[in-house]
Amino acid sequence: MKTLYLMRHAKSSWKHAELSDLERPLLEKGLKRTRLVIEYLQEKNTNIELIITSNAVRAVDTARIIAHAFKVDENNFRIEKGVYMADADSFFDQFFDLPEKVTQVMMIGHNPSITNFVNTFLDEKIDYLPTSGVVAINFDTDHWEELSLASHQLRFIVYPKMFL
Repeated sequence: MKTLYLMRHAKSSWKHAELSDLERPLLEKGLKRTRLVIEYLQEKNTNIELIITSNAVRAVDTARIIAHAFKVDENNFRIEKGVYMADADSFFDQFFDLPEKVTQVMMIGHNPSITNFVNTFLDEKIDYLPTSGVVAINFDTDHWEELSLASHQLRFIVYPKMFL
């Protein structure tokens, strides 16, 4: 079995209009809300082994917070440009070279891409994945490259407003 955690980056700042979308930093509010989600994930005995993140600053910074909380080795931390504006095929492409021994992966991306990808696995679609929101899905396969064909089951959806 494989478990995929799909996360939208933490809340980011629009304060500096001169920054490109890729360069926007996180807000302190985003950091605090991400910590609430991390606590929930830890209560669920989550064991993230590998993180794949968009190359946008807000996504990379969110990924670093998650990596620290779950002690993800730097060799299992991937920054991928293809996740920034990904379609479903681009997301699936990220899984082809993952080690089979890894069973739990987190992917951190952006809306609308991450919501669209999440909805490919949900019977009841969501309108959008909020910032710092996580969708956890179990896949009945031993091979990452078979995710698109594997039967799957939603474990949970969690987002910060559930705790506020």
